Amino acid sequence: MAELTGQANLPHTSWVERRAPAGLRPYLKLARFDRPVGTWLLLWPCWWGLALAGAEAWLYVLFGLGALAMRAAGCVVNDMLDRDLDARVARTADRPLARGDLTILQALVFLALLLALGLAVLVQLPRDAVAVGAGSLGLVALYPLMKRITHWPQAFLGLTFNWGALVAWAAAGEGPPWPALALYAAGICWTLGYDTIYAHQDKQDDARVGVKSTALRLGAASRAWIAGFYALAWACLAAAALLAGLPWWTALALLPAAAHLAWQVRTVDLDSPPSCMAVFRSNVDMGWLVVAAFLLAAWL
Repeated sequence: MAELTGQANLPHTSWVERRAPAGLRPYLKLARFDRPVGTWLLLWPCWWGLALAGAEAWLYVLFGLGALAMRAAGCVVNDMLDRDLDARVARTADRPLARGDLTILQALVFLALLLALGLAVLVQLPRDAVAVGAGSLGLVALYPLMKRITHWPQAFLGLTFNWGALVAWAAAGEGPPWPALALYAAGICWTLGYDTIYAHQDKQDDARVGVKSTALRLGAASRAWIAGFYALAWACLAAAALLAGLPWWTALALLPAAAHLAWQVRTVDLDSPPSCMAVFRSNVDMGWLVVAAFLLAAWL
């Protein structure tokens, strides 16, 4: 294996190591079931859309299952395409395909099962929502390749990861899509911020192996750009609430989310992988703050 630099994955004693049967562990790790932050980040735009639309509780459960399956499927596709690169980057060198714990055929069979589960969830939604959901397939297929083509793969991740806001709005049947489009824009800006922070963990390895990212493109200016991305995200969240007919003071209810984003910008050490990871993970809290603001405004 090529010499590794940067931050390796910290020793991980998740429920997978503690409780899962040995034969299942590589599959669970491949799907990142031991690292749920990505599932939350995929789910939040869906739940934001449902909260904005005043959707019924069963849709929250359905979108939760869908996010779990589709995030896992995305991880499998990503690792199949990146297994050679992953083996040369410290943080990803212990992924099952990079280590050779699973074969490509085994990964393909697992991927088929995950996609079948995702499809089973999708077809429970209204026809319009199914059509909108199917529209994301091209983005899902293209995103893993973007780091080889552009310094802005984080933008493509934003387009892909936040598509659920559009699906959720369609599932709730709430008419004109303008609130959902504003919510989608908010999610894209949010993703540009948090994934730029995430990418700073790997900037040394990425530069060495030829992988592109906003962390490398923006460099020392990253903090200012992240602040700008987050400011736009908050503004679009407020705009989405107003377009959905929520009261003007919903913007005030969103101030805790703005404060959390400001805390991220102020405290993250972009040259410290542990700091980047900790701040990145805190975006799970950001998702809760936005859902709480929307539900509070709708309830009152």
